[in-house]
Parts: sequence; C-alpha cells; structure tokens
Amino acid sequence: MKQDMIAILDLGSENNSALARAIRDMGVYSEIYPHDITLASLKSNPSIKGVILNGGPNNVVDGKKIDVADEIYSCDIPVVAIDHPAAKCPSVKEDEVKEFVFGTCGCEANWNMENFIADQVELLRKQIGDKKVLLALSGGVDSSVVAALLIKAIGKQLVCVHVNHGLLRKGEPEQVIKVFREELGATLIYSDSVDRFLDKLANVADPEAKRKIIGAEFIRVFEEEARKLDGIDFLAQGTIYPDIVESGTKTNKIVKSHHNVGGLPDDLKFELVEPLKYLFKDEVRACGKALGLPDDMVYRQPFPGPGLGVRCLGAITRDRLEAVRESDAILREEFAKAGLQGKVWQYFTLIPDIKSVGVRNNARSWEWPVIIRAVNTIDAMTATIEHPDWAVFDKITKRIIEEVPGVNRVCYDMTPKPTGTIEWE
Repeated sequence: MKQDMIAILDLGSENNSALARAIRDMGVYSEIYPHDITLASLKSNPSIKGVILNGGPNNVVDGKKIDVADEIYSCDIPVVAIDHPAAKCPSVKEDEVKEFVFGTCGCEANWNMENFIADQVELLRKQIGDKKVLLALSGGVDSSVVAALLIKAIGKQLVCVHVNHGLLRKGEPEQVIKVFREELGATLIYSDSVDRFLDKLANVADPEAKRKIIGAEFIRVFEEEARKLDGIDFLAQGTIYPDIVESGTKTNKIVKSHHNVGGLPDDLKFELVEPLKYLFKDEVRACGKALGLPDDMVYRQPFPGPGLGVRCLGAITRDRLEAVRESDAILREEFAKAGLQGKVWQYFTLIPDIKSVGVRNNARSWEWPVIIRAVNTIDAMTATIEHPDWAVFDKITKRIIEEVPGVNRVCYDMTPKPTGTIEWE
C-alpha cells in the first residue's frame, strides 16, 4: 500500500530523529535525507508529499554553511524550514508541523506496521528474487524480527547462521537453537567459533578496534558458511536507525561505530538486505508483534552486536568475560523475580579492566568491580536511569559477590544518555 511520506532534510539539527518519530506518531511515514540530496532524487519517490528543512547548530561542514539546492526551494513539493529562518521558504515551529503535514501537504495517516510489513515483503521479493539470503541470527530482537520478516517474504530461501563467538549471554546459544530450529522450523546453521573470536581479540583494548574485529570476523564466518551453500548472494542484517545515526552522518559527529555499519570489510562479497534500517527500536518491537512473534522474543533485552565484548571493558580475558556473563545472568534473574522484567528497557552488567582492594575470608582481596546499568528509553537516542528498590540491589550484590569468582565490589551507574551512552563501549 502506498504510504504518504514527509522528507526531512538534515541541515545540522540535533533532533532529526525526534522529528521523524513525531511525524510517524501522527501516522505519516518520514525519513531523513542529507542536505545535498538532489530534487531529482526526491521526486523519484512519488510518496513524498512535503519537505522539512531541519536546521541546527551543526550546519557548517568543511568550513562552509550548508544549504539545500536552490531547485528544491522552487519545486512543486511544499517546503518549510523549522526554527531556521530562510528567505527562500516559509518557516514553522515544531508545534505547527502537524498543520503542515495534514493541511499543506494533504497527507493521509496510513503509516502503521501492517502497511510497513506489506511494503517490505514486496520490496524484499523484488530485491532477492529466487536467490538465497544468509542471516546473522543472534537471537536478539533485531535479528529475530528480520528473520520473521524474511520468512514471510521468501520462506526457505532464508538460511540463518548462528555464530557462537563466546560473547553471548548465559544460555543464549541453546535458546536460539531451540526457538528457531525446533519451534519455528528455520534452516539454521550453528557455528562454534568461540576460540576463533577470542584469539583475534586477545590484547585488543580499544573499543572501536574490538567492534571492527568482531564485525569483520562475522563476515568471514558467513563467507565460509556461504561457500558451503549454493546461490547465496545476499547478507541480511538487523541494522536499525540508531545504529546508523550513532555511526556518524554528514552533519553529526560519530558517537561509536556499530559492527554492522562501521565494521564491514571493503571487499564484502554479498549484497546487503537491511529491511529494518529506518525503524527505531520500539517500531522494531511493534513489527515483531505484527509478525506474530511471541512476547518473550519481541521484548527481549536489547543486546549489542559485539555482545559481551563491549561489556568486558578493555582487553578481553576469558576469566573476566565469564564473570560478566555470570553476573549478568544473576541481574536478569533477580530483576525478573522483582517484577522489573519488561518494565525496565535495558539492564546489564559490565566489568572494567581494573581491580580494587577488598576483604574476603578475613584477608585482603584484589578483585574486579561489577557495574550495573539499568536504563529506560523509547528510541535508544536518549535514556533515563531506573531507580529500583534498594533491597533488590542488596540481593543482587550479595549474590554476585558470593557466586561470581574474582569480584569484590558492585556499583550502579547513575548516568543518563546523554552524557553517557547506554553501553560503555
């Protein structure tokens, strides 16, 4: 079904994603484009009914103040600027956007997940044809929704590869195999690559380097698995919009590279399939629900592509990695018992590459601290801190100190996003 659309041209604003979300919440689809997009490119999409120029403080690139092409100002598509007075077109405030969308542009409120899925199924079938697609199936929300969408679009042409890189949460490889192979009947290849990844990551402390090593090694594993199969031309990924934004745009500085954006090798042998790349996290969950995925899968804890590799801060060691895995399992178990599962958006543990003096068995100990992070957010672009009952933390602390070898302290990160990011690396 054709869906009306509003194009947001990025002229240095810091709230492009918030504006796009606000318009989508009105029931009208919206996408963000770079400021230097051509009128021909805009008009090639007949769904675009209006253009918003979203100005802001990042409007200088390479020493020059940016602007859109003159032809866009004079085109027959309605154009307005937000809080960025321009003599060439009208300006509106954010609270006037609704009138522009429905009044000036005459958009119809038909943006919903059912229509999105129908459109993506059509696009996927057109892109893939009769070829096969290889999907990196971590079992997280994003890759699970991609799997469900591809199964709907191309069925048995999808081949899922689950790579155990040693950086997964406790029990995850077993759960992925059970759900996707046994319950959903997916074609699933399991690759035990623990030693391969951890050997590559030995003595690597820089988080960007770790992400890129993990991303590149993932691709190599997929290439090896693909060579065992016939007709694999496509690689599917669970890339979502915040991944792209945080990996840097023309007017926004990089926050951090995501392994599926900044870590792909230049000699990639596949054509990418990324059907969720313009969705925010809550929209991905809504898509999963509309596709019929169970709640315990749709509302799973978000998990970074590099896994526990970015929660074992600094150079990864196997003993500290195992301590992260065990402490995270305790946190998730106790939050579930306290009724916080599903109420807190994301919570996890991490262990920095430092030790501190403590006391254990009436003797000096020299062990790691565990840091707990629990945040709430809608779109992963900003986040607030959860404030659980301290009694819950008392129980979690006691269990971690008693059950996780090498740990003598438990701390709670109280930093919102910004200034912190959700993950530490």
